[in-house]
Amino acid sequence: MADDDMLRNLALALEGTSEAPHFDRAAFKVRRIYVTLAADGLTVNFKFTPDEQQIKCEMLPNAFSPVPNAWGRQGWTTAILSELEEPDLRDALETAWRHALPGKRRA
Repeated sequence: MADDDMLRNLALALEGTSEAPHFDRAAFKVRRIYVTLAADGLTVNFKFTPDEQQIKCEMLPNAFSPVPNAWGRQGWTTAILSELEEPDLRDALETAWRHALPGKRRA
């Protein structure tokens, strides 16, 4: 079962990632924000493509759901940390992180 400490450790281990406050959340970013952690440490929002979002929500429907607004239609996806195992969290972080990288490394 994943938690906020696991998320923070995995995110900060990804090259170029820094943590900063973002409204009432903690944001993890490289060039841009790719994941935010709720203040209560229970949920995170990942930046996926809409196709990635659909796959994540179909594969782990108890863990992932689209953010319920225009942000969700752009791929922002909420995850309940306690519903994720470390490999699922790591994969979600790396997927979102790639979109935040500058230049050619985004693929």
